[in-house]
Amino acid sequence: MKEQLIISVGREFGSGGHIIAEKLAKRFELPLYDYNLLTEIASEKNLDAKRIKKYDELPRNFLNSRTVRGFSNSPEETVANMQFDYLRKKAQSGESFVVVGRCAEEVLKGYPGLIPIFVLADMDWKIKRIAEYEKISDAEAEALIKKYNKKRKAYHNYYCQWKWGDSRNYDISINCSKMGIDETTDMLAAYINSRIKSR
Repeated sequence: MKEQLIISVGREFGSGGHIIAEKLAKRFELPLYDYNLLTEIASEKNLDAKRIKKYDELPRNFLNSRTVRGFSNSPEETVANMQFDYLRKKAQSGESFVVVGRCAEEVLKGYPGLIPIFVLADMDWKIKRIAEYEKISDAEAEALIKKYNKKRKAYHNYYCQWKWGDSRNYDISINCSKMGIDETTDMLAAYINSRIKSR
């Protein structure tokens, strides 16, 4: 039986981190968990996937929720915890996989097969990518990047002890704009292979 390998990919919006996660999943022949987690959880628990997806990767909204005797009625918190529990179950079962976001570098800390990665990029490079992909102006792309990164940071920092993007929380942080998506993927795959061999 192969040793467990869990690759967690944190990413800035527009950095290409999601594409890199997809490429790593394909290269190591592993399942990829991202927003598809909620479809699987909804199916397991007989829930409406569309409804719970509204609360994906969001911090708790304190204006619309409260905690009584340790129990929270926050839908954001409930959805986050369902995903964290799902990932822990997968890890406990010995499964190997790639996961994008979802605080996985902290939720799954302690598993020897975990390799947490953070993908960032220069702002001008992110703007160019998002403007082309979304067919919007550079100014609109920059606003979108700032909006989503603010959301990701708030979500991560609410549920995690370490701050979003803090290099101490990851085995490797890499600026994708320096080499591009394909070469960055190659470099990360080489790093992961070295880690596997060194076990």
